[in-house]
Amino acid sequence: MKKTDNTLYHYTASELINPQHPVTVFVIGCGGTGSQMLNNLARVHKALIAIGHPGLHVTAFDGDIITEANLSRQLFSSSELGLNKATALITRINRFYGLRWKAQPIQYELKSDRINCNILVTCVDNVAIRLDIGKAFKRIIQHGSGADKRNFYWMDLGNSRFTGQIVLGTRGEIKQPSKTRNTIKHLPVITELFPYLKKFEKEDQGPSCSLAEALTKQDLFINSILAQYGSNLIWKMFRELRLNYHGVFINLQTLNTNPIKVK
Repeated sequence: MKKTDNTLYHYTASELINPQHPVTVFVIGCGGTGSQMLNNLARVHKALIAIGHPGLHVTAFDGDIITEANLSRQLFSSSELGLNKATALITRINRFYGLRWKAQPIQYELKSDRINCNILVTCVDNVAIRLDIGKAFKRIIQHGSGADKRNFYWMDLGNSRFTGQIVLGTRGEIKQPSKTRNTIKHLPVITELFPYLKKFEKEDQGPSCSLAEALTKQDLFINSILAQYGSNLIWKMFRELRLNYHGVFINLQTLNTNPIKVK
């Protein structure tokens, strides 16, 4: 007797699979995780081009400058000290890969509930930014206020010193193949999975004066490991066209990973 497959899947928005133009991605925050994520997204872009997809067009947002404390844990060198993080990273990636990605040397601000990209990636320490985006998503889903129909997904990557999580969610419901069973239209975003985030709204890790101090807040490889998992999830969206997991919890002390199932 044939065993029934009860696995639930979310199929990638069709608009992203066969687009006429590169898929637009906003990366908010270019520090420990964001700097790693940008480099990985460039690799995803080149791989997509190789399989006949238009690839990605990324815009990076960060208003901070590079300091001594950022070296080693973040992807910056001593020659870049004093430069804006977003500008330094995008300039380097554009030169290395021959791209025309864009840097915004400012803090990202959400205006009129418009999120003018296909995929939003947040790599920030600030809980308030997540809450603002979460509120905008909720308003858009409930009322359609100021909704930009080009936005489909929000991936959030966050961490403490040794642990972290990745959550990929959708703006409302994504149309699924009509003849396919066991599909899920909506993936919850970070603020839906963790409504208690508001308790931490006023907490901010703040800047570190040295690399040694920075490592007491976030361990050396937590950011790069998060970025690897996050970029792999985005790659699977395009390569396999569907997901049965939309996030993961990671613990570097116990070496445990716990995936978040589509359900």
